[in-house]
Amino acid sequence: MVRVLIVEDEPVLRLTFSQFLKDEGYTVATAEGYDEAVRHLDLEDFDVIVTDIILSGNTGVDLLRYVHERELNTMVVMITGEPNVETASEAVRLGAFEYLSKPVTGRELKRVVRMAVDRKRLKEERDQFLAQRDRFRRELEAIFHSVNEGIVTVDSDLRMRQINLAAQQMLGLSERHLGKSLEELLDEAFEPVRRALKETIAHQAPITDIRVSGAWSSEGEKMLVVSTLPLVAESAVHTGAIILMRDVTRLILLEKQLEGGHIYRNMVGKSPRMREIFELVENVAETDSTVLICGESGTGKELVAAALHHASARSKKPFIKVNCAALAEEILESELFGHVKGAFTGAVRDRVGRFEAANGGTILLDEIGDISPRLQLRLLRVLQEREFERVGDSVPIHVDVRIIASTNQDLSQRIGRNEFREDLYYRLNVIRVELPPLRERRDDIPLLVDFMCRRFNTVFKKEILGLSPETMEIVMNYPWWGNIRELENCMERAFIVCHDPVISPHHLPSEILNYSPAKTAQVIAKPAPGRYERLSREHLLEVLEKTDWNVAKAARKLGIARNTLYQKMKSYDLERVHDL
Repeated sequence: MVRVLIVEDEPVLRLTFSQFLKDEGYTVATAEGYDEAVRHLDLEDFDVIVTDIILSGNTGVDLLRYVHERELNTMVVMITGEPNVETASEAVRLGAFEYLSKPVTGRELKRVVRMAVDRKRLKEERDQFLAQRDRFRRELEAIFHSVNEGIVTVDSDLRMRQINLAAQQMLGLSERHLGKSLEELLDEAFEPVRRALKETIAHQAPITDIRVSGAWSSEGEKMLVVSTLPLVAESAVHTGAIILMRDVTRLILLEKQLEGGHIYRNMVGKSPRMREIFELVENVAETDSTVLICGESGTGKELVAAALHHASARSKKPFIKVNCAALAEEILESELFGHVKGAFTGAVRDRVGRFEAANGGTILLDEIGDISPRLQLRLLRVLQEREFERVGDSVPIHVDVRIIASTNQDLSQRIGRNEFREDLYYRLNVIRVELPPLRERRDDIPLLVDFMCRRFNTVFKKEILGLSPETMEIVMNYPWWGNIRELENCMERAFIVCHDPVISPHHLPSEILNYSPAKTAQVIAKPAPGRYERLSREHLLEVLEKTDWNVAKAARKLGIARNTLYQKMKSYDLERVHDL
């Protein structure tokens, strides 16, 4: 609500000006002189002040000076019946928005106040943008100089603009090479990255997981995993690209050290079920068939999707990942399909969606079971016709993209509850990969532990030999409801607290150390009421408010599906009320 303060010592004019502005829907306060105006300003904020210059006691210029000295965020319109150059000059110097001469008509006053409100709004937006930009720059600078990943920025001609310390060590370069082209700085082994950079600059699309190896630094042969991303200037013009590099040399050596060929494209396992999955991925990778990856959280669904992409003919093209459960419906739609300028509030420029960015490559739709019915329908069309429209546009865009979906939910049950389209399910379920939970492939646990020990020794610069026999027995008997991710978190925590040659039981988290199969059996034998049934209106409202009415976040916090949450909100007649 726009708030206006009118300062005028003539009662008739004060009342008239007030009525003019109230007719425009503004909230109006009045003061007959300087002192009363200052009291108002000390108590509340105003968007616009309309003040006469000639007041009893201090003048309107004094009031303007008060606003200027205290840096109040308000626009000041000056009115006078006796204009003179000196007063006008002083008013402009102190930042007055407009200077009007009496008599002032209602039309003129409304126009000037409307312009002042618009100017204030633009100024606030600009100030907010500048503050965010400065904060982002500071954060980016801190990250740039502290991360272990190599970062290089180049212009549209591949001339190096910035390079952080990690990248200098990986590539054997330094800041004295800034301004030179990567064409002359690095040998032909880096050519796949140069090609990716040119494609990223040409199409403003990221390309991920490019593997290159070469002896660029004094440390010898290095294996790097590289991604390229568009570099956008403040004016929203694409000016070059960013190279992100990760040194995986030691991990590659680790893969070779593990005996028996138990690693397949970053997936570790020797159990019969995992060998079947390795073989299935190898056979399916060369096709363009849609794949549905099912399994509990933490079982490695994203690794399977990455393996399918990198083993395929699309491996040099983008591999784009989208977490469908992490975004609200409107944001997810824009992320997937893009939007045109003006499609909705905040759409200040055209945006390329993930499907368009993945053209020629692969897109992973993670947690596909959480998308809304409307997005399910749009996705069905993409699967059927390989085309879509950006949000706010009617021009179809054709794409050549392989679709991989993953879920930790039973989609057939969701179909039975009318929460997931059956026709979409069959379109996704062309080839199904079922990942077993870790508790059903316990033979792989020692391999995974060995793999993680070697990796964390590198990360934390330690020389821990592994787990003691007692610790390994605990780890083997724990059910790992969070699967590989939980095991990885457990091992990371143990490496942080362990300063001994081996990891002992007391280095493990208490919930793993104190696990009892008997207690777990009792809990399973007496299940609690379903979350949905015991979800009260008050609790639901509390969670929605804590998540700022982000339905995706609220659903995850409550442990229910997003569509289920929508139904519950509808039954309770809950809808966010936006402040005016």
